[in-house]
Amino acid sequence: MKLSSGFWQTYKEVPADAEIPSHRLMMRAGLIQKSAAGIYNYLPFLVRTIRKVEEIVRSEMDKISYEVTMSVVTPGELWKESGRWDVMGGEMLKFKDKRDRDLCISPTNEETITDIFRGVVKSYKNLPTSLYQINTKFRDEIRPRFGLMRGREFIMKDAYTFHADVECMDKTYQDFYDGYCKIFERMGFEYTVVEADAGAMAGPGCKTHEFQVVADTGEDEIIYCKENDYAANIEKAQTKRAKVDFETSDSTLTEVPTPGMATIEDVCNFLKKPQTHSLKSLVYTASYTGKKAREEDILIQLLGDDTLNEVKLKNFLGCDRVLPANDKKLKELGLPVGFIGPHGLTAELRILLDSAVNADAAYVAGALKVDVHYSGLVPSRDITAFETVDLRLSRKGDLTWDETGTVDVRRGIEVGHIFQLGDKYTTAMKATVLDKNGKAMAPLMGCYGLGITRTIAAAVEQNHDENGIIWPVNVAPYHVYFASIVKSDEYKTIAEEIYRELLSAGVEVVYDDRKAGPGFKFKDADLLGLPLRLVFGERNFKESGELEIVERKSGTKHTCKKEDVVSTLQKILSGLS
Repeated sequence: MKLSSGFWQTYKEVPADAEIPSHRLMMRAGLIQKSAAGIYNYLPFLVRTIRKVEEIVRSEMDKISYEVTMSVVTPGELWKESGRWDVMGGEMLKFKDKRDRDLCISPTNEETITDIFRGVVKSYKNLPTSLYQINTKFRDEIRPRFGLMRGREFIMKDAYTFHADVECMDKTYQDFYDGYCKIFERMGFEYTVVEADAGAMAGPGCKTHEFQVVADTGEDEIIYCKENDYAANIEKAQTKRAKVDFETSDSTLTEVPTPGMATIEDVCNFLKKPQTHSLKSLVYTASYTGKKAREEDILIQLLGDDTLNEVKLKNFLGCDRVLPANDKKLKELGLPVGFIGPHGLTAELRILLDSAVNADAAYVAGALKVDVHYSGLVPSRDITAFETVDLRLSRKGDLTWDETGTVDVRRGIEVGHIFQLGDKYTTAMKATVLDKNGKAMAPLMGCYGLGITRTIAAAVEQNHDENGIIWPVNVAPYHVYFASIVKSDEYKTIAEEIYRELLSAGVEVVYDDRKAGPGFKFKDADLLGLPLRLVFGERNFKESGELEIVERKSGTKHTCKKEDVVSTLQKILSGLS
């Protein structure tokens, strides 16, 4: 590409809505252009990177799967068959056609692939079946943000597999696990694989893992332990608190005036007690849909300095949604905000005690009266009925569940997520095959997602500095930024010769032949972030007969003769791959 005639523009201004580096840099470097909230046009440089990422993904997926392309618009009847039409929520964009038939723009394709499968495969002899696609998805995020990181429209690779038994499903799951590892290694990323929560996607007891690109600006928190290689998304992580010195001496239940003290911190400071000697009371409403649609009010008890993990709560209850009770609900239940506790309840509430709470220890807790708390509340004695369950959010300094190590926290960006779905969709949609005995059986399924555009944004998040992007070689739109700093026609001719020689040798090169000074060109080169910058300076060439090569990531400089440019560039690039 010659920049004098290419389609490219950089910008000094940072967009007002760009909160993270990848969004800011991709806009400034002319890679994307905003079309609407959470929707972007992909410009020439980014399109090249998208194609490279797709090529890497395809080369690994083709070893274990077959490529198809599914329709972006899906009939609503398929989603109603699976039971997800009313469960997916507002992220799924629904509409009707001219004949008043329900349609949606697919946020995911379990229903479509199951429909394809049941129309073709009839016997266990054709299992396992593995199909994948790379296609556009749309999820109507309430608050799209972070550019390509959390946009509404995006490119995704999704694969689906069908199996006769668990052994077969496990083997294929491992094939995809290994394939994903190869993909991210080839892209040159620092990544980690963590246990994850499947949410509404999978059936109970199914394996699921996330592939996280490590980045300080990542949305997700990863709990990990170096001592025993444990790693999990914070929503999934099961850990234990380090040792807590519980209160066991003062166990007389006593009302204590706490005027105007409606927070754990204020009450514990007033009573001169650590927050671990108090109970945090949280009220949630669980919603269940389907034939037994109902709501259930829950009172949760945590140690005072712990935080509730809503994913664990939802999974334990097996409900469709959990929401904290609002002031109106609390008033209906007769629960005074800031002074809620588990003793003396008149409302019907299901009480859940976090497993970190010692049921035989004494705590400070709300007394269900404004400006009053209890001291000496012992759960095993003073709570009528409760269930003990792990509900707390894991944090740095916790012990692993088996207590063999201490965990730490790092941030990551989820770029891939693989699931075992069980027979959730094949059973719901009556997708059966004949087994060895000629009887109908519902195959087990796997689902494997990888965000193409999200992965590219994650690459920028992990690889940038104050001057711009630093592309890993295998996903860089081009490999070499060739800056020509010449004025005379003689040296312009030499620069053209070098450019043509690079093209003939297959070097992926951007030729900056614009009428601009070196400072301008070098700033653009750093912003775009190609792995190497080749500089042909008229003055330096006259003096030394050499060109300069600068590595974008390390800043390392090399020099070479004109006749050695191609071989030198190729050697350096091979070392960076």
